[in-house]
Amino acid sequence: MSKFKPLLFVLVLILSVSAALVGCSSQPQPNQDANQQQPAGPSGSATAVGSSALQPLAEKAAEMYMAKNPKGKVQVQGGGSGTGLTQVASGACDIGNSDVFAAEKLTADQAGTLVDHKVCVVGFATVANPKVKVDNLTGQQLIDIFTGKITNWKDVGGDDQKIVILNRPSSSGTRATFKKYALNGAEEAAGQALTEESSGTIKKALADTPGSISYLALSYVDSTVKSLKYNGIEATTDNITSGKYPIWSYEHMYTKGEAAGTVAKDFIDYMMGAEFKSIITQMGYIPNSAMTVSRDK
Repeated sequence: MSKFKPLLFVLVLILSVSAALVGCSSQPQPNQDANQQQPAGPSGSATAVGSSALQPLAEKAAEMYMAKNPKGKVQVQGGGSGTGLTQVASGACDIGNSDVFAAEKLTADQAGTLVDHKVCVVGFATVANPKVKVDNLTGQQLIDIFTGKITNWKDVGGDDQKIVILNRPSSSGTRATFKKYALNGAEEAAGQALTEESSGTIKKALADTPGSISYLALSYVDSTVKSLKYNGIEATTDNITSGKYPIWSYEHMYTKGEAAGTVAKDFIDYMMGAEFKSIITQMGYIPNSAMTVSRDK
C-alpha cells in the first residue's frame, strides 16, 4: 500500500494546481472591465451658439458625440454668427459658431481672446422662388438687384414680375459672406428687403413668396428653392473646391482661449476628426482637406 502513496500525493497535487488555475481564470478582472465601461472624453456640458448655416451639422455632431460620450452634454443654438461671437467673447457660451472670421464682427481686443477652429467649408448659393424663370445672374446683376437698381425680373431675362428680396439681419454671417463675395461689398438698399432671422425661415419664405430672391448655405438648398448660377458657374462642391465659384466661407467654431480638457474642445475635435468627415460631406458641407484654395480673412 505504501508504494502507492507517492503516486497519490502527485495526483492530489495536480488536482489542487488545476483547481487553482481554473479559479484564477474565472475571477473577474475589475480594472480591465472598468476601463472598457468608462466613456471616452471629459464630463460636463458645453453650449454652442451662432451660425444657422452651421447649425444642422453642429446638431448632428452633438447627437453623435453624446451617443459616444454620454458624460459630455452639448447644446446647439442658432442666432447668427454675430450673436455667437459676441456670446463666446463675453463668456456667455462655450463655443461661438460663425461663418466669418471673428475680426469681422468684434473689436480687435475681443477677437484677440478667441481661438479659431475651422471645422469645414460651406458654399452659399443665390436662390429664388422655384417659379422664377431665370437660371443665371451676373455679379453686376446681383449687385443691382440687392441695391435696388433692378426691381423686376424682366430686366434680367425673366417674367414681368416684381423682385422680392429676402435678407438676413446684420448679425448674420451668411449675409456678410454673400455681401463680401457676391456683391463685392456693395451696401444693400435700406428698406427694400424683407428680413428673416434664420436660414430655415428664409428657405420657407422663398418657397411661399412669388418672385422672391435670397441666399442660402448649400446645406439648405433642395427642390423647394431654385439655385441660380453666378456668372454662369453653378454652386457645386467641385466648383468651390477648385476655386471657380467664389461664394463660400469657412465654418468657424471659436472658443475663449484654448479650452483644453473641456467638453467644448473635445466636441470640436470630434467634429474635425476622421470619424465625422463622411457626415460633413453627406450633409452638404466640404471638408477642409478637399479645398485647393484658401482664405486668411
